[in-house]
Amino acid sequence: MVGRIHSFESFGTVDGPGIRFVIFMQGCPLRCKYCHNPDSWVFSGGTEYEPQAVAQNALRYKRYWRGGGGVTVSGGEPLMQIDFVIELFKILKEEGVHTAVDTSGITFEPKSEESLNKHTELLKYADLFLLDIKHIDAQMCKSLTGADNKNELAFAKFLSENGKDIWIRHVLVPGITDDDGYLKRTREFIDTLKTVKRVEVLPYHTMGEVKYKNLGINYPLAGVKPPEKERVQNAKNILGAI
Repeated sequence: MVGRIHSFESFGTVDGPGIRFVIFMQGCPLRCKYCHNPDSWVFSGGTEYEPQAVAQNALRYKRYWRGGGGVTVSGGEPLMQIDFVIELFKILKEEGVHTAVDTSGITFEPKSEESLNKHTELLKYADLFLLDIKHIDAQMCKSLTGADNKNELAFAKFLSENGKDIWIRHVLVPGITDDDGYLKRTREFIDTLKTVKRVEVLPYHTMGEVKYKNLGINYPLAGVKPPEKERVQNAKNILGAI
């Protein structure tokens, strides 16, 4: 078995608790307008690795995880390669490593037995899920990402019902995701979940814009500025974020 990987980060500090070894998987079916890694979209990109090789690479940094760190798989959308993630996490759990998945939940199909079985298997080896709620409104979510929010909200409920720890993440984009009404609906949904340990508001930024230019892709949020501090704090207050 091999997985296609975009890149690694040895000392991540924003992708779960403690210091993390972060694995950015290649490929994503979404086209979020604020995505800052458009080079991770295509599944034919990246470099192929076997799970054991990735685990060995990560474990070189294990001494730095004593304060509660571990390994996070991100993307792209890591669960597009769920079989690889499961095998990788099996190896890491044998070494006592804390494991986390940063996902949109787009791969979860609650009416598919195969999808349920694979995601249930993943729960055996994943300690934490960093779940992006792209937009609480289905149509707005489709406009923002190319897909509605049905799968991601179903996945959140699935994680909650199975007792898995969740960190909710919400990217705050002026004029798109920062409306108070939408934020209040998002909070109402979060409050239905039993295992949310943390909520984070991630202010939109333009640092990925240069990548679009280099790839010859039109930047969909050209001219949109990062949110003002007051709007960020307002979102945090409504969502109960840190």
